[in-house]
Amino acid sequence: MKLIENLHFDNIRGDITGGITAGVVALPFAIAMGLASGAGAIAGLYGAIITGFFAALFGGTGAQVSGPTGPMTVVMAMIVTKYIALYPETGLALAFTVVALGGLFQIVFGILKLGRFINLMPHPVTSGFMTGIGVIIIILQVPQVLGFYDIKGSTIGIFSQLGDIENYFVNTGALSIAIITLVIVYLLPKRVRKVIPSPLFALISGTLILILFPQYFASEAEPMSTMILGDIPTGLPSFHMPVWEASMVADMIASGLMLAVLGSIDSLLTSLVSDEITRTHHKSDRELIGQGIGNTFSGLFGGLPGAGATMRTMTNVKAGGLTPISGAIHAVLLLIIVLGGAQYAKEIPLAVLGAILVKVGTDIIDWDYFKDLFKTPKAGILIMLTVLGITVFYNLMAAVAVGLIMASLIFLQRMTDVQLASIVAVQTIEEAAHLDEEHQELIRAGNTLFYQLNGPLSFGSAKGIVRDFSTKTNYDRAIIDLSNVPVIDYTTSRGIAEICSICEEKPAEITIVGANTKVRHFLENIGIDKTIVT
Repeated sequence: MKLIENLHFDNIRGDITGGITAGVVALPFAIAMGLASGAGAIAGLYGAIITGFFAALFGGTGAQVSGPTGPMTVVMAMIVTKYIALYPETGLALAFTVVALGGLFQIVFGILKLGRFINLMPHPVTSGFMTGIGVIIIILQVPQVLGFYDIKGSTIGIFSQLGDIENYFVNTGALSIAIITLVIVYLLPKRVRKVIPSPLFALISGTLILILFPQYFASEAEPMSTMILGDIPTGLPSFHMPVWEASMVADMIASGLMLAVLGSIDSLLTSLVSDEITRTHHKSDRELIGQGIGNTFSGLFGGLPGAGATMRTMTNVKAGGLTPISGAIHAVLLLIIVLGGAQYAKEIPLAVLGAILVKVGTDIIDWDYFKDLFKTPKAGILIMLTVLGITVFYNLMAAVAVGLIMASLIFLQRMTDVQLASIVAVQTIEEAAHLDEEHQELIRAGNTLFYQLNGPLSFGSAKGIVRDFSTKTNYDRAIIDLSNVPVIDYTTSRGIAEICSICEEKPAEITIVGANTKVRHFLENIGIDKTIVT
């Protein structure tokens, strides 16, 4: 296995251009997500630098650019809020330990080659989950946009506090800057976006507007100092020794697993997007290992968890980046900014960052699914909306679990219907025209039930098969044909045993024909007489 997958120097000029462009785009997102997480803007920058560098070098998707993403930031915000509330002095250190733990879980996922299973996530589940994440991001930015800087917490907490809105003073200056920012990020002409990305243009414009015209936006009630980001630490990140609380070990493991699963899904979805636009094929398990290494180091050095970032990856590719060199350059550029220019970011308005994240939230929402809502199967709509609701109002992992259970049950019901519909039951020669001569002769002998099962048989169809067979009457001999059954499970084999019991009680002679070696051994192992299976 290569140390660095997809590494070559044939595209070095495009990789340099792509890396620099992606780094410029990543700057406002890293700051905004660091602030939204509760860990601070510098944590967002460190996360973008560390995960961006290590995931690029050790991942399995050549053009992918990694860093803090909306879904990962939402989970991190929940973790930080919870742990700081319980342990004010060590809560943030506990949260960073969880980030490192999540990275270790991702490495294990990659070693165990679980990437292919993550790619099997049903689309309604993924759609509902990602849309829910987008809605959460938007809700969490409402206080920033309105200037309610003391309102924090979960979506439910923010809703409850906004319900008491008469106690809050709407900062018209913050709201005005946010509206200007939203206009820029949504409506900036394409020819301008080719020169400078709309989030960066909005960041610079909003900051300059507040600096140059503070009299129009700040007031005695809302001084300028409360509207801006404030000082950001500079310098290289320092090592954070993992911190544990005995009473929180189980919760920390669960939170780390949540970050690992979410980060894996988020990254591999972006890998699929990268494959589509670069006409390449990523290596899922290698990507999980790379993301895991990045998140492990990010947690150990005080950075946010990261994942493959779709917008930054697409920006990188469109600017010419194709290899891990571009992702590494993007990280190095951010490091240079942190070391030499972070002090200039203190004047950035909080409302600008909030508005940029609102744009992130709307981009994550699966609008295509809503456009095709009336063309989509009702079962898929039910799964999507259920996952969406649980994601926004309860718990992210519970949303995925419920969605997967619903999708599995619906799939099982559909497969059961197909299996039962494929049963062929013949008792008269008129019905046996499609059978071979040997089976037709058995039917001519009279009082014979020919019962043919087809396809792989699962536990979902076992009861239905027994129920269907028990409705048959007027036969002295039953032939169960399994020639078109490649595999069965234990429950189905018990169902066939129950059919044998029905025939014995009737009484009627029963013969099982056509069973392949694997199916025959399965039936014999549960006690069906060898003389019955021929």
